[in-house]
Amino acid sequence: MMEYTDIGTLKYLYLDEIEITNGTDADSFLIEATAKLLQQTGGRNWLPVIVKELSEDRYEVIGNSFVYAVAERAGLERIWCIIADGTEDARNISIVLAREETPKLNLSTASREEIKSALQFLIEQPNSPLKTVKLATATARIDEAPRQFWKSLDSIVALKCGITKGKGLDLLKTVFYLTPESQQDAVIEEFSEETLKLKTVSELKTLAKEKGIVGLSKMKKAELVRILAQ
Repeated sequence: MMEYTDIGTLKYLYLDEIEITNGTDADSFLIEATAKLLQQTGGRNWLPVIVKELSEDRYEVIGNSFVYAVAERAGLERIWCIIADGTEDARNISIVLAREETPKLNLSTASREEIKSALQFLIEQPNSPLKTVKLATATARIDEAPRQFWKSLDSIVALKCGITKGKGLDLLKTVFYLTPESQQDAVIEEFSEETLKLKTVSELKTLAKEKGIVGLSKMKKAELVRILAQ
């Protein structure tokens, strides 16, 4: 097996030493046209394929599968590859960096800005089923919801923020995942009314979210204090 010092090195490997499990989903025209261009420009893949070693002189593609497909179609005998370690983390980050998969955010813990950015990305996709969703409204309602306890992204539908079951919710699942916290295990600290009055509005809203209180965006400090003190 490979030595530790091989990790991160650039190697010129024979194609018949490399196997691929998950190939590219790129259109055949793109592969064909790029292969022709590669042949015309010297046959050197200046963008390396990312591989891990399976055994002596045997490798598997874990990133830049499009480059591998192009090199194979161009009839190259050898290609430049970077050796990665064999961990699942290495595979996952290689696929995401190569833009072969969309990275996902943990909606249980995501910040308001992260939620907004992800929603905007989805809304702006061509023919997006979320194109009519109001970004500010959806962001606020999702951020303020007790999402740390959600067991399914279907809970978003109940927020009535323009995201419904079907294609819209399915699209949302391509960028978000959940790691739900048990409500029984959650320890929510109680505060006196006087202590609550000393906290900022932002701190009060955080406490309210932990208690599963919704509709926080329009609440003033006095109302937050009153509800939390109950």
